[in-house]
Amino acid sequence: MSPSTRVPWDRRTRTSGDRPRVIVIGAGMAGMAVGCYGQMSGLETRIFESHVLPGGCCTAWAREGYLFDYCIDWLNGTAPGNEANQVWRELGALDGKAITRFDEINRVVAEDGRSVTFHTDPDRLQAELEACSPADAAKIRRFCADLRRFVRLEIHPFLTPTPLMSWREKLRMLGKVLPALGLFRRTGGTQMADFADSLSDPFLAAALRNMFYQDPRTFALIPFHYTMAEAHKGNVGMPQGGSLGLARSVEERYLGLGGRIDFRAKVTRVLVEDGRAVGVELRNGERHYADHVVAAGDVHTTVTKLLGGEYTNPRLDTLFTEVAPDPEQLYPAVVSVFVGFRGDVAADEPVSTTYLLPEEDVARLPGVLQKSLVVHLRSRLIAGLAPEGRSLIHCTYFSDYDTWKALRSTDRRAYWDLKRQLAAFIREFLERRFPGIDERVEVVQVATPATTERYTGNHRGSILGWKSPKADDLVDDLIAKDRLALPGLAGFHLAGQWVGSGGLLRAAASGRFAAQYLCRELGVPFHAEESRGAEPWQAGKLGDLPQLDNWTERPRAARPTARTSRT
Repeated sequence: MSPSTRVPWDRRTRTSGDRPRVIVIGAGMAGMAVGCYGQMSGLETRIFESHVLPGGCCTAWAREGYLFDYCIDWLNGTAPGNEANQVWRELGALDGKAITRFDEINRVVAEDGRSVTFHTDPDRLQAELEACSPADAAKIRRFCADLRRFVRLEIHPFLTPTPLMSWREKLRMLGKVLPALGLFRRTGGTQMADFADSLSDPFLAAALRNMFYQDPRTFALIPFHYTMAEAHKGNVGMPQGGSLGLARSVEERYLGLGGRIDFRAKVTRVLVEDGRAVGVELRNGERHYADHVVAAGDVHTTVTKLLGGEYTNPRLDTLFTEVAPDPEQLYPAVVSVFVGFRGDVAADEPVSTTYLLPEEDVARLPGVLQKSLVVHLRSRLIAGLAPEGRSLIHCTYFSDYDTWKALRSTDRRAYWDLKRQLAAFIREFLERRFPGIDERVEVVQVATPATTERYTGNHRGSILGWKSPKADDLVDDLIAKDRLALPGLAGFHLAGQWVGSGGLLRAAASGRFAAQYLCRELGVPFHAEESRGAEPWQAGKLGDLPQLDNWTERPRAARPTARTSRT
């Protein structure tokens, strides 16, 4: 059927020869992945997105010539020859892009100035850690020996959910897993916190906990080893264009496959008839119909609001009634402070540093959960974030959600004042580290957990969803046992970070899994193929950038070039 003769989406009646239609809620990485794989498999898909940009948390916004890149610190799957990279090649995410790879992940600096750098090379890392604490040499050697074992592994289960694997695929996976079973049990069964606490040097213990910028608290050793090993192999890196660039590339792939995204189109209800999802209703009252619906946004909102609490399953109930209320199980929200300034800092400064803070500094970080602050030289890692001759620093810390949400809901002026106070402290802190920088500051932008929730809908502003072994087990069962579906509701699947254990790759993989499950239900063969896009990446592909609101203020009359923007 030609586009001119297609039945409109707001009509139920269609001819039997029409392609099956799929509505996707949310144009984040998972939603666009569902759309891409649906289009590749011969389905007709349409994505409804409440924001003006694709990508969800994988986003950026602009202000006074600066681009505030919000999401990616590093991306898994940037080297060819593995399943993680295959997902990105199929989605066109890395088309035409250079990749910046990491020799080191982070540096941690103590209050007294002691520091340790986390090199991705196991030999350099071992030498660095032993120099920091010779008394812990034996434990450090064992830690780095396990890291070398991870370097030799090639296990990337991102293409097919277990129930849909062929026996040959299962045997191949088993052949990779069995030799490493002891390694997985040892590193998966040991918490980083427990390993760190066993060390004799308190600073090294704190540094290890903050290897990945801040202390995730409930992580086992395995994600630390896995990520460092993949970085050493070049499979963890930063793609040209950063966060929004990644989202725009997947959007381009989706649209090139014939898909459609409706922006500023907030879904308020999933339409259900006789136990089957048949479409969605938008905030403006429009109804659109399809043969299948995939919710790729916040799962809590999907279950409680879009489905009216009528459809759930025991695993989701456990996640949101038992796991989510425990702050140790949910990945924290983050406060981001972007600082744009003229010139740069010293060339030998590392891209990322976690500073362990004294109590007087901690007291000036609203809602802070840990005694640390991350300073990331963002424009060093991603080209094009700052105008010529200028630079951008991104400061972050884990923050309590309720502090910011309650204040924004009850006293908007106090909320803005608190952001101004935070911006002033960050400027002071940076001036201590980089003398002379304060007089060169041109713009300060503060984004809080309330900001994240407003623009992405993420539950409690969490940036990565779950972070506990208990949640991981439940999510694995959501994929393998529940098949990303809800009991009693046909024609419906879930996707996204809340059912994929967080992270961009897992979100994209959850979209691939959901597409495979829905193709099986619709009786359509699943098909995936790599993008052939070869045009070199250029900044124009970012498209129009949102300025958010146009209000700015001059926080210091003596420095009229500096502005703090509120979001």
